[in-house]
Amino acid sequence: MNIAYIVTAILVSALLVFTARNKLVRQKDVVETLERVGVPERMFPVLAALQLLGAAGLLIGIFIRPLGIAAAIGVVLFFLGAVISHLRANDAKNAPMPAVFTVLSAAPLVLGLATV
Repeated sequence: MNIAYIVTAILVSALLVFTARNKLVRQKDVVETLERVGVPERMFPVLAALQLLGAAGLLIGIFIRPLGIAAAIGVVLFFLGAVISHLRANDAKNAPMPAVFTVLSAAPLVLGLATV
């Protein structure tokens, strides 16, 4: 289980860094999607910072498991909030991607809890 946690924590962290980068560089399709959902552009760095903190927490959680579990909870809630935002904005077309990210980010949480 520990190896599975490490692998999923690294993969989800990479995903978080990649998506945070897209917000920070204002990638066109990301900006369009976030604007359609109603996220003001001034919040992009805040969302990116939360994602980077989640990635760091997951990676530190490899060595300090309670921190990894807390970070995993935060990441799951972050992506769950994204799903809810898309649905509230009647943007169901783009809701599946954050839903997939929510499920993927639950893996380190479940595995982290199983190895405590």
